[in-house]
Amino acid sequence: MSPPPAGRVPRADLGRILREAADGRFPAVDGGFSRALPWRPGVEAAVALTGHAVMAVGEDVTDEQLHALGVHGLGGAHDPRVTLALAGRGQVGVLDVLLLGRGTGAGSGLVARSDLESTERARHAAQWRDEVRVYGLPDRSTAALATLSRGIAGLPEVGIHAQDASADLLLDGVLALLEDGEVVVASVTPGNARSLRFFLRRGFVPVGSVQQWQPRRGQRTTAAARAGSA
Repeated sequence: MSPPPAGRVPRADLGRILREAADGRFPAVDGGFSRALPWRPGVEAAVALTGHAVMAVGEDVTDEQLHALGVHGLGGAHDPRVTLALAGRGQVGVLDVLLLGRGTGAGSGLVARSDLESTERARHAAQWRDEVRVYGLPDRSTAALATLSRGIAGLPEVGIHAQDASADLLLDGVLALLEDGEVVVASVTPGNARSLRFFLRRGFVPVGSVQQWQPRRGQRTTAAARAGSA
């Protein structure tokens, strides 16, 4: 399959796309891409699903520039050259596997842990997500934690930092804070096989991949797009 010819890029609701993906309904495998509004000011992303991608970028990036950079739904959305052109001098996050699970509404035994808000895991969550809440076990001697935030596509996003069996307790507890059946995101670096196996074992389903960046563009995007179309 070849990418479709350049043209106006359709707009999409990425949150709706991911909620439907959690039910097994995916965008058409058309080799193309759509675009969505960024869910957080100062953070953009490329989300790739099977045969289709969604670019969550600002309106200062035109459809023509995205086409000229080589964006498409057959791997082109994650071309490092695309990411670097759109990020400009801004920070680029890692490429993650995008997994979806569901809340349980079962009642949580976790407690808010303000003492863990300065940890590397919590600070990382706050750098990319909104409304970050840090939870842990009632035993204050343990530094294992779970974060719950408004993350990718505005959906609830969970992060777990634990080196022992408390990981299951933390995930159970944070999912219990959400309504039963509510879709929740986990993003995991592919090389972190232990974490990836953990979420898979707990019923999370991989639906695609995500690359985020914090753009500082200037003239770089325009120059790269013109070079790509030359």
